[in-house]
Amino acid sequence: MQIWRLVISLTLGFIFCLPAFVTSAQEQTKNAKAKSALAKYKAKKNRGWAYKKVKNFSPPNVKDQAWAISDIDYFILKKLEDKQIAPSTDAEKYQFIRRATLDSWGMVPTPEEVTAFQNDTSAQAYENLVDRLLSSPRFGVRQAKRWLDLARYADSAGYESDDTRANMWRYRDYVVDAFNQDKPFDQFILEQLAGDELWPENQQAMIATGFLASAPDSGTFRDFLMRKYVLETDMTNMVGETLLASRVGCARCHDHKFDDISQKEYFQLQSFFVNSAAHEELLVRPGTETQWDIEYQKQQAIYDDATLAIRKQQTAILDQIREEGFAWRRGRYFPNARASIYKPQEQWTPLDRWVNQRADFVEVDAQIMRYLRATQTEEHAAYKPIYAGLWKEYQKLQAKVDEFKHLKPKRGSKYYTAISDVGAEPGKTYIRYSGIHERPTDAVDPAIPALWDKNAQLDIQPTASSTGRRTALAQWIASSDNPLTARVFVNRIWSHYFERGIAANVGDFGRAGSPPTHPKLLDYLAYHFMENGWSVKSLTRQIMLSRTYRQSSVERPELSRLDPKNELLAVYPRKRLDAEQIRDSLLYVSGLLDETYGGPAVFPKMPEHMVKGNKFWEANAPESDSKRRSIYTFVRRGLPYAFTSVFDAAEANNPHLKRDVSTTPLQALAVLNSEEVFSWSQSLAGRIINDVGFKGNDKLNRLYEILFARQPSRAELNQLNQFLAKQESIVMEKSWSDQFAIAVPTGVAAVTKLNPIKASAFVDLVHAMSNSNEFVYRF
Repeated sequence: MQIWRLVISLTLGFIFCLPAFVTSAQEQTKNAKAKSALAKYKAKKNRGWAYKKVKNFSPPNVKDQAWAISDIDYFILKKLEDKQIAPSTDAEKYQFIRRATLDSWGMVPTPEEVTAFQNDTSAQAYENLVDRLLSSPRFGVRQAKRWLDLARYADSAGYESDDTRANMWRYRDYVVDAFNQDKPFDQFILEQLAGDELWPENQQAMIATGFLASAPDSGTFRDFLMRKYVLETDMTNMVGETLLASRVGCARCHDHKFDDISQKEYFQLQSFFVNSAAHEELLVRPGTETQWDIEYQKQQAIYDDATLAIRKQQTAILDQIREEGFAWRRGRYFPNARASIYKPQEQWTPLDRWVNQRADFVEVDAQIMRYLRATQTEEHAAYKPIYAGLWKEYQKLQAKVDEFKHLKPKRGSKYYTAISDVGAEPGKTYIRYSGIHERPTDAVDPAIPALWDKNAQLDIQPTASSTGRRTALAQWIASSDNPLTARVFVNRIWSHYFERGIAANVGDFGRAGSPPTHPKLLDYLAYHFMENGWSVKSLTRQIMLSRTYRQSSVERPELSRLDPKNELLAVYPRKRLDAEQIRDSLLYVSGLLDETYGGPAVFPKMPEHMVKGNKFWEANAPESDSKRRSIYTFVRRGLPYAFTSVFDAAEANNPHLKRDVSTTPLQALAVLNSEEVFSWSQSLAGRIINDVGFKGNDKLNRLYEILFARQPSRAELNQLNQFLAKQESIVMEKSWSDQFAIAVPTGVAAVTKLNPIKASAFVDLVHAMSNSNEFVYRF
């Protein structure tokens, strides 16, 4: 009997275990094949070029010595000659100045600037133009917008509350000033990553750390430790992507699938930020106030004086329940956060200090008010009869405060935001199993991934109040020995002027990216960028004065076979303008653009259905808000500005490494149907009439000069006049009613001499031409 039982058990075991055994064997075979395939992929996609020391390559020899006018041209021409491709002829001078002005300023040139450049026949004509463009404060505005894309800049915190960050505009203005002053890029890095540690007495260096403090965040998170982990992850990933062109975030949950970065190395990198915390209520230091700060403080003082007595009564009400309110608030935190909050201060660890700093920031009177509002109803578990009376009294006082709302400044702040450490003693960073916060394993110390620099020597020197870790990281990144930083930035700048980088994927120098088409040129530019003091303007000047940048963009059919992606740059790449270029240029040509620099963000007009009753947008903002440059538009993470979002504006929740260029019907409709754009067309029509009058073809010539930097051809003039004749009939038919109403040019000095029907048709023509490809593309 025992034997039969043994036989049956073995048989059943064999039957049930065999499939698992087979499956396991199959899985092992599958995994082995996958590892083998990955190994072959890695070998094929070797990216060793990105991690070798930058070399100073000499320009190569070329046959057509006469074509090259800069060292850049020799590298480009060499590749073209190897493929037996001739470079393109130079662009017309009107095309070049329009291209160069759009690229460096983000706006079209004026007809007078175009004429002056065309008439300059000196050998220094191009140099004079580029130097003028780079010396203008408009250059800083244009370059700053590109950097702010990377910094995921926003004027709000994101998430469901999307609270306004009234101080972040100071970081935006810091970036504009940095590019206008041609601040050395290595210094720019040091200030943004560790300005608080290196120059704590320098307010601008503190403000520079807004680069790290711009992460999306919310005061409603109850798991403080998870929030800390998310913020550290954000900083780690952003530094990797923006400064080092590494998608390092892929190594958070497991070893990087393509690049040789282990999960351990990821968390070693994250440990540089272990003590870092954002501080949003640092008082602007006396003597550093801007004109906006002075105006804000003056208006805030008026409001404070008017409401002081009422607000004191409100505070007295909240004081009666403050202890219960904070207890209720803290009771909603996760147990790990409560353990830190209720621990005696003398026992605090670095983690406890971070948690309590966070709690102090989010625990404000507004939280106590919300507790009172919630508990004044009998349905709430913490209800007390006294609460209902207190809430009614509080509401009455609030109604009185609201009577003075018109006195309160709508924008601005007395504070600035910065990142700083919560103490000199560093907290612990752990490897997280599969990246899961709740599953820490081994503790790690700061280190640089060996792939980037296997010989990296970090000199971490704590200060009295900081770990010194971010300084060590910043110094390594900003070092001329770093193989990545200069290459990455130079490649990014190149992409601004040629649509794509020398290495096409500007955010990934790893195996998932693309190798450089001209690796020696990339190294040459990176080497000389560092040799020239990390000067962004010098680098930009070198690119813009090359013959390569000067080439025509006229299509060459043979290149579709020889170089279909235009990687060799035998022709200048055409590109649709980005969102800010389109809007700012439309404003500029209309004569309405307000070029005031700096200050709190503004709220240009949005469609009524989007902002009516919406607390996230200032619907009744001054008309002047709609005339400011786009960089100053309020960036609300949860409610992007409608017009620019249609044209692929940057998304502010993550580093925006490269602008998308889509073509959709909504873009044409946005320009066609926008009330703002139409009003700008009316203003441009009025400007033209004031400039050259309304008779004959002068107005048409002037329109083309303003929009396209050229005059229309004879065929185009015929088409324009045909449009006007047809449109006059349409306007006449539409306007003939009991109320005569048509859209006419605005700002015209001598309106009595205008035929309103003809003038209205001209407005429609201006509006149509503003929506043309030639205007919204850079050639």
